Amino acid sequence: MLAGKYGGAGGWVTGPMPLLNKKPFSLLEPPKDLDPEQTVFQIRFTKEIFLDYQEYVKRLNLYRQRVWTCKVSGKSNLTFEEALVSEHQAMEKAQNLPTEIMAHVLRMTQYSTLGLIELVNKIYAALQEDVFEGIELHAKKDDAEAPCKILKILDSGDTKLYEVGWIRQGKSKTVINTSVVKATDLIRRRAPVSRNILKLLIRDSTSHSTLWIIHEHLAKKYGISMEPPNGIMYGEGLQKKGRKRHDCVTTEDGRKKSKKDEEHACVPIKYPIDDLLVSPAADDPALLKRPPLVTDFGIPRNSVGDLLMVWDFCLSFGRVLNLYPFSLADLENAICHKESNVLIVEIHSALFRLLIEDDGDYFTALQTNKRKSKLSSEKWAEYLSFFLEKTEIEELSCNSGAVRRGYYGLIDADIKLKILQELVEEAITTDSIREKLSERVEQQQALVATKREIARKEREEKNKNSKNENNDVVQDGNECVDEQGKGKEESDKRDISASKIERKLHLVRHLETEKAKLSIRASPLGKDRHYNRYWFFKREGRLFVESSDCKEWGYYNTKEELDVLMSSLNVKGIRERALKLQLEKFYNSISNALEKRLKEITHKTSLEEAVLRRSTRVRAQPRDSPSMAFLKYVNKWNEH
Repeated sequence: MLAGKYGGAGGWVTGPMPLLNKKPFSLLEPPKDLDPEQTVFQIRFTKEIFLDYQEYVKRLNLYRQRVWTCKVSGKSNLTFEEALVSEHQAMEKAQNLPTEIMAHVLRMTQYSTLGLIELVNKIYAALQEDVFEGIELHAKKDDAEAPCKILKILDSGDTKLYEVGWIRQGKSKTVINTSVVKATDLIRRRAPVSRNILKLLIRDSTSHSTLWIIHEHLAKKYGISMEPPNGIMYGEGLQKKGRKRHDCVTTEDGRKKSKKDEEHACVPIKYPIDDLLVSPAADDPALLKRPPLVTDFGIPRNSVGDLLMVWDFCLSFGRVLNLYPFSLADLENAICHKESNVLIVEIHSALFRLLIEDDGDYFTALQTNKRKSKLSSEKWAEYLSFFLEKTEIEELSCNSGAVRRGYYGLIDADIKLKILQELVEEAITTDSIREKLSERVEQQQALVATKREIARKEREEKNKNSKNENNDVVQDGNECVDEQGKGKEESDKRDISASKIERKLHLVRHLETEKAKLSIRASPLGKDRHYNRYWFFKREGRLFVESSDCKEWGYYNTKEELDVLMSSLNVKGIRERALKLQLEKFYNSISNALEKRLKEITHKTSLEEAVLRRSTRVRAQPRDSPSMAFLKYVNKWNEH
C-alpha cells in the first residue's frame, strides 16, 4: 500500500460514498487482467489501484481538495477523507442504538437473501409495527400523549398489556415512573431508526455475498446464531433460487419435488466457500488452536499501523532522505521517550529538508512568512511548530505551542506518530520521491521482462529437446553401435543440461531477490476467518496481525508460533486458504527472519544482564542498555 497506513481494513469506503461538488462520485474499477508481477499504486482510504504514478498523484490531490460533501450528514467543504470520517461518525451513531433495537435489526438481517433496499424497507416497516422490550414510543397518559419506554410485555390472554416507563424530556431520558397500558394506548409516530441509519448499520455489521451474514463478534454480543438455517447450503455453499411454487400442486408434482430435494441434499459442498459458512465435518483433519498474540507494544495498539508506515517509508527511501537505517524497536523507543532525542531529530530534519528542497507548498509557506529555508538540526522544532500551525487537523495543530516551547517529548506517543504520518503523506508527493518511485518501477519492469525472457527460452528449449527425442528412430537392429561411446556422450549431455538448469534457477532466484529489494509498497499476506490481516516486512523479524477494525495489533515472533498458526488455518474457507498459500510461499523468508530476531533478542538480553550486574559496581549509564540504543543513533548518511 502506498501513501497510507498499514491497515485500513478493507478500507473505510463501505458505506455511502462522499459527494463531489454535491454530485454522486464513483471510484475507479480495478484494472482488468492485472499481472500479479506488475507494480501498482493504491490509495490508502479508497483502495483504488493505479498503474500510472502520475494518475495516482492526480487522484490523490483531488481527494485533498475541499470539494466533498458527507452524504449522510450533509456537511460540505470537506476533503474526501474528512467526509469519510463524517460518515464514520454517523456509523458510530448507528452502532450506539439501544441494545434491544440493535438485536432486533440484526436478527432480521442474519442470513436474509433480500437486496439492501428490500431488506431496509422490510426492517423499517417491522420497526413501525413491532413492539418489543426496550423500544421508545409514545402512549396516552391522563388524556395526553407522553414519551415512554416498553419495559415488559405482559401476558394477559387476549388483551395485550405493556409495562412502560414514562420518560422525562431531555438528553438523559430518565424513567421517572411506571404503569401498565393497553396496546390501543400506544402511539407510533415514526420508526425509531431512519432508513439511512439502517443502511449504514447493515453494511457495517455484515459481510454480503448472496446472503447477509452478521460479523461473528456482533452475533456473540447479541445472542444471534451463526448456524445457517436448514437447507441454506448446498452446491456452491449457497441456496439456489428455484421457481415459484404454483398454488395447485399435484401428488405427482409433490413426489418429483421431494425427489429433487433429496438429490439437492446429497450434492456435496464445493469448497472453498466463505469462511464464516464453514462448519466442521467428522472427516476433517484436526486443526490446532491458534497461538495467542504478543501485544507488548510501548505505544497504543491502535497506533502500530502509523509506526509501521513511518518506519517502512524511512527505510525504503533512506537514500533520498539521507537517513541511515534504524530498527523498528529503536523508532518505537524513541517515540515513547519523554525527551527529544537524536533519532527523532534526524527523522524530522530529513523530512523537512525534503519538503523545502521540493519548492512545494511548505517551501512557499516558509517564504511567505519570511522564515529561513535552510534547516539546522538545532532549529528542527521551529519548523515542526510552523508545520503544525499550518495543518488543518485540530488534533495536531493544538500541539504547536508545546513544540515551540521545547516540550515535544511530553506529547502523547500516538500524536507524535500522527504528526510523522502527516509529514510522510506530504513527502510522498515531492518530486524526489516521485523520481525514485519511477526509477524503481522501471527497474522492476525490466526484471519482470528478463524473467519472462528466461521462461520463454526455457519453453523453446524444452520443445526443441522433445522434437529431437521424437526424431530418434532406431534404423536397423543389425546396425553396429558403439554403446560405450554413446553412453559417454549421453552422460556429458545430461551434465551440461543439469548445469544449465542450475544456472537458470540461480538467475531466477537472483531476479526474485532483486525484485524484492525494489518493492515500493507493502500489502498484507492475507486475512483469516475473522478478516484479521497478516503483515510481514522483510526488514523486521515479526509477523504482525491487524484486527478487522484496524484498532488492535499483535504479532508472532517465533517459528513455532508460525507453524501452529499455519496448522490452525482451515483451507475450506476462501480467506484462510489464500492466507495459508501465502505463508507457505514465504515460509523460509518469514521463519528465517523470526529466528534471526530471536537470536538478536537473546544476545541483547545477555548484554542487559551484564549491564545490570556492572551497574551495581560502577553505576553504568542508562544509555548502555540495548533498549536505549536509539540514544546512540548516528546518521551516517547525513550530508548537511
